[in-house]
Amino acid sequence: MTTAAAIKIRPASPKTTPGSRRTFHPGLFTALGVLFLAIMLFPIYWMVNASLQPSGNTLTAGLFPTNPHFGGYEAAIAQQGKNLVTSLIVSVGTVLFSLAIAAPAAYALAQFRFRWINAALLIILVSQMIPGIVIANALYAAYNDLGLLNSIPGLILADATHAIPFAILILRAFMIGIPPSIVEAARVDGAGLARAFFAIVVPISRNSLITAGLFSFLFSWSDFLFALTLTTTQDVRPVTLGIYQYLGSEVSNWSAVMATAVLSSLPAIVLLLIAQKYIAAGATGGAVK
Repeated sequence: MTTAAAIKIRPASPKTTPGSRRTFHPGLFTALGVLFLAIMLFPIYWMVNASLQPSGNTLTAGLFPTNPHFGGYEAAIAQQGKNLVTSLIVSVGTVLFSLAIAAPAAYALAQFRFRWINAALLIILVSQMIPGIVIANALYAAYNDLGLLNSIPGLILADATHAIPFAILILRAFMIGIPPSIVEAARVDGAGLARAFFAIVVPISRNSLITAGLFSFLFSWSDFLFALTLTTTQDVRPVTLGIYQYLGSEVSNWSAVMATAVLSSLPAIVLLLIAQKYIAAGATGGAVK
C-alpha cells in the first residue's frame, strides 16, 4: 500500500469565505424579539402592577402584585370618570367629523383629474409639518372671539386639524385604485354622485375608513396640547390633562394615578385588538395594484 493510499481524505471543514453569509439559528432571533418586546412592554406592566398596590407607593412595590388592591381604581373612577367620558365624546366626535370631511376629499383627489390636485396634496403635506403649538395659539385667539373655549365642539375641531390631513392621505392611497367603471355603472343606472359615493365607494373603502378612523381616534384620545391650551376651567377637561393635574395632588397615592393611566389606555388597546386586521388591510391596500 502506497503512502498516498494510506492517507485518508478528510472532508474540508466549512469555512466562511469573504463572500459568503453566516446563517444564524432562528431561535436566536426569536429570543432577541422576545427580549426587546419584554423591555418595551415592561413600563405597561409596571403601570398595572403599581395600580394594584395597596400602599400606593411604587418604591416599595414588589415585582408581582401578590396582594392586589382595587382602591386606586375606585378613586380614579370617582375623580377622573368625568374626564374619561369627555375624552371619549371628543374622540368619537373627531372620528365622525374627520371621516365626513376626509372621505369625499380623498375620493375627489383620487379620481378627479384637475391641475390643482398636486398643489392640494402639497398643501396637505405641509399642513402635517406645522407644529401643534402654532396651531394651538392661533386657535386660542379665534376661539376666544367665537366663544369656543372650554367646549367639546372646540376640542373636536382642534383635534380634527391633525386627523383630517392624515385621513385624506390614507383614504386617497386606497381610493386611487378603485376602478372608475364601477361608479360609472351606478351613474348609468340612475344614481347621482352622492348616492354612488355612499353606496359604492364607501363600502369598498371599509378597511381604509376603519384605519383612518382609528388613527383619528388615537390622535384625539392622546391629545394634550390642545386640551391644555383651549381649556381654562374644570368644566371640560380631557383625561390627558386630568392625569397631568392629578400628579400634583396625588403624589402620595400612585396607585390612583396609575389606575387612571390604565383606564385611559384601555380604549386604545381594545380598538387596536378589534381592528387589527382592518388596519393591516387598509394600510397596505393602496400599495398593491
